[in-house]
Amino acid sequence: MPRRATLSLFFFAFAASSLVAQSSPATGSVAPGYDALAQVPGIISNPLTQPTLSPGALLLMELEGRFEKAVVAGGGKAFGMWFADDAVTLNNGKPAVHGHAAIAAQANWDPKTYQLTWQPQGAQMGPSNDMGFTWGHYEGHAKDKNGQPVVVSGRYFTVWKKLPDGTWKVAMDASADEPPAAGECCVLPKP
Repeated sequence: MPRRATLSLFFFAFAASSLVAQSSPATGSVAPGYDALAQVPGIISNPLTQPTLSPGALLLMELEGRFEKAVVAGGGKAFGMWFADDAVTLNNGKPAVHGHAAIAAQANWDPKTYQLTWQPQGAQMGPSNDMGFTWGHYEGHAKDKNGQPVVVSGRYFTVWKKLPDGTWKVAMDASADEPPAAGECCVLPKP
């Protein structure tokens, strides 16, 4: 195998194993005997299909994917578990929510009645590799009082930070309604 391919394979295995070292918010620890190479198919962001992503961006995209999967399964309770103690959320037209406890208290939806999903579209890791951000598109699905489907969608921005114990948590989550259709952005209202 050529040296470059060998180094690439080694780097991929190293990056995958560093993802394994990240604990999940639910358990706080990594399972003993965890085999990083056995888990490669579960990786959400793949350097083979997204070769332009840096290792830091790959890590953030992977964290974002784990966050989304946990929320799909666990609803608001799972959402709240991903935030740092000093986190902030910013939502369209609502006041900022400060702190893990306040965020968790407001995240009280049941995944059977409200389904929040999102897809990261990009990420950037900071130069110190202990903080970065992801952004993308989200959708929320529910039913109104008459049982009719209601869909909300928009853009989101998540700031991630690495804690002293090596785990990653959400430091800030912000979202806004879907942008207007092309041509509607900067049109002044007609009298």
